[in-house]
Amino acid sequence: MLISWDWIRDYVKPDLSPDEVAHLLTMSGLNLESIVPVGRDVCIDLEVTSNRPDCLGHLGIAREIAALLGLELTIPDPQPETVRTPVESAAHLENLAHDLCPSYLARVIRGVKVGPSPKWLIDRLATIGQKPVNNIVDVTNYVLMECGQPLHAFDLAKLDGSKIVVRPATAGEKMVAIDQREYPLSPGTCVIADASRPVAIAGVMGGLETEISAETVDVLIETAAFQPRSIRHTARALKLFSDSSYRFERGVDIEQLDWASRRCCELIQQVAGGELLRGVLSEGDEQTLNKKLIGLRFAQIERILGISIDPRTADEILRRLGLERVGDDWLVEGKYRPPSWRRDLSREIDLVEEVARVYGYDHIPDHAPIRVVPSSTSLADRVSERVRETLTSLGFYECVSLSFVDSKHFGLFVPPTTGEPLAVDHSTRRQENLLRQSLIPSLLQARRDNEKQGRFGAKLFEIARVYLSADKSLGEEQTEPRTIGFTSGGDLRETLGAAETLAARVNRRAQIETQPCELPQFTPGRGAELRLDGQFWGWIGELNAAAQDELGLRDPVCVAELRVAPLQAIADLSPRFSPLPQFPSIERDLNFVLDETTTWSELEAVVRSAGGALLESVRFSDQYRGKPIPVGRKSYVLTLSFRSAERTLTSDEVEAAQHDVVAACRAQLSAELR
Repeated sequence: MLISWDWIRDYVKPDLSPDEVAHLLTMSGLNLESIVPVGRDVCIDLEVTSNRPDCLGHLGIAREIAALLGLELTIPDPQPETVRTPVESAAHLENLAHDLCPSYLARVIRGVKVGPSPKWLIDRLATIGQKPVNNIVDVTNYVLMECGQPLHAFDLAKLDGSKIVVRPATAGEKMVAIDQREYPLSPGTCVIADASRPVAIAGVMGGLETEISAETVDVLIETAAFQPRSIRHTARALKLFSDSSYRFERGVDIEQLDWASRRCCELIQQVAGGELLRGVLSEGDEQTLNKKLIGLRFAQIERILGISIDPRTADEILRRLGLERVGDDWLVEGKYRPPSWRRDLSREIDLVEEVARVYGYDHIPDHAPIRVVPSSTSLADRVSERVRETLTSLGFYECVSLSFVDSKHFGLFVPPTTGEPLAVDHSTRRQENLLRQSLIPSLLQARRDNEKQGRFGAKLFEIARVYLSADKSLGEEQTEPRTIGFTSGGDLRETLGAAETLAARVNRRAQIETQPCELPQFTPGRGAELRLDGQFWGWIGELNAAAQDELGLRDPVCVAELRVAPLQAIADLSPRFSPLPQFPSIERDLNFVLDETTTWSELEAVVRSAGGALLESVRFSDQYRGKPIPVGRKSYVLTLSFRSAERTLTSDEVEAAQHDVVAACRAQLSAELR
């Protein structure tokens, strides 16, 4: 923000040099960029953060200086003279886009004389790098730089039907802006139109056909508040940026609209003459904000800052900043209503920060003790840390990648039951503009980059959110679930073993079920859906050749993507001690021939049910298809482990339990023992 020192002194008169005032502003949060003499004036360049749009005008900076030094602030009270003719007789206003334009005001001045601006106006604008255009346009720029409220002047005679219509653009509409370039207007873009065509891109730039010229006699002055997100989207979509769009993106003071309109009309009358018609055309919400009260416990100031500030001093600082104190009982806790220009103040900590920066950060000693309360790590963080420990111990390396992918890589792995991809339309995101619905594409890109550097076989993992839907009513787990993705060059059994180890490290009693999963990105028959203690957990499988070729990967890849929430639901990170078994186990291998449609999970369930209390575990060992096994049948080899906590088992006990297992499999699954 460029400011003129002479201009600032119209509102506040500090008994300090420009350098001293600039240092004071820097120490309070407005960082100094440069101080440059311009003629008899001085131009001060200050960095204004995005949460302080009130400082994007000379009045805002003057208000800060007055609050920091405890000086009186003088704000002009514009009272332009009007004639009896009502403004409704000269122009008409219609707002058809209240969601995009909450408030719109228009005034009309007749009989102006367009020409060069007076020297004082040219000098003020020149100090801050503004080139003069004509007296009407220069006044709108002056008021913009004075209070931070953008305005626009239309040649009333060039408005079809003497009408202003605030509306969304329709398909196919175009407009030539005052920079003499034609811009296509996307449907939904907020525009200012007359009775037949758009005449301005709302909040961004006016149109060439209705600009002020030497022939202009009657002027319509626009003052409005636009929806910040809409202006930001429009400016970036058109790659068209202006002083107006910069301020509208950050939000303007809606209670200042009428002041800015009157100020502009008053100055136009001073430099260009003309008659201001009585009244104002207004469409939109009330020109006030419903500002909630913010409570401040004065004891919090010392607790947070480490120094004691008298409640009366803190109260005085807040009132100098424009906050209104409500109630009289305030020595312990005060209630304050922020001014309309400070919408960034919403919490108690905001008020503590305001007190601190005005009181002076240099008053806070380096050695001041600050009371702290020990924090506890959340369950989500502890589970994530256990996941990291487990996967790194298995030889995986953690990745941190962007949440955006391009359309090509987005399709490398698309989980089922996901909706349309969420796209971000931003000037910095022209290619990789899709929010990922899976971590796998990012991990595969990282694996490919490793291969290009000669590092083959990289085992990678990432813990991050994926973005499935923008419908927040579905809940976080359906819109932005946290997931664990990992890739390796091992086979399916090795990758499944990593998932089983992961579950066991979070809860050693965790039960994993697998079901066939035919995702198109998996090699047929080499993919599975995982369930953790009955709850959906994720997918695992070997990437097919087409997906590998798409990325140019040389080595086979196995991938897995698992949800974090099921792990949190079963988490037992500090299990109780249990003694080691005192008696040996006895293992038996069984080789069953079953129908091709029988799954491992079905076989395992029958075996566990029939094995009785002595059955300790069931493990998959191998499978086989081919001669001499008939077509439509397959062989599963499983290992049963039997153990008693009280004694050493006898062969007869194990044989009896094994007999029950074989009988149950024959009866329920038509299994044959090889």
